[in-house]
Amino acid sequence: MKRIHLVLFLLFALKTASAQSTQNQRFDNRLQELLDFSIPTIDVTKAFENSAEYVFLDARELVEYQVSHIPGARYIGFNHFSPKYLKGIDFDKNIIIYCSVGYRSEKLGEKLSRMGYKNVNNLYGSIFEWVNCELPVENGQGLTTDSIHTYNSQWSKWVSHPKMNKVW
Repeated sequence: MKRIHLVLFLLFALKTASAQSTQNQRFDNRLQELLDFSIPTIDVTKAFENSAEYVFLDARELVEYQVSHIPGARYIGFNHFSPKYLKGIDFDKNIIIYCSVGYRSEKLGEKLSRMGYKNVNNLYGSIFEWVNCELPVENGQGLTTDSIHTYNSQWSKWVSHPKMNKVW
């Protein structure tokens, strides 16, 4: 009986992990290789449409966050993460964590889950897919921007929105 439950769980997990996709099949293939799907993922469109239900956490470095971030997102960093950045967020709150493509946010999402946060979701495709879907980003001053920090020139190829100014 336990084996049947395990098989059903694994099939559900695989279906859930592969149910989402990005606008670029090559980017999607790269994400499938890169991510472990150790925490649930959420589609960019669903996240945007239901944004009022979530706290958005940016798991990139401060310089990346200052160039552009999802409106209202809180900086928590990656290399300089501290639980103090989570002050005031209830353990039951719905959380969406993101970075450039989803790798760093997945790792920090795992940490948040171990800390007791119950509803942590990794934004599938992260901020790169967010801007590829032509959704707004703002800079460190809270103003809408057409710039995106792409980490480095190699990762910038995954931002396909032609009007975005790529910075690294």
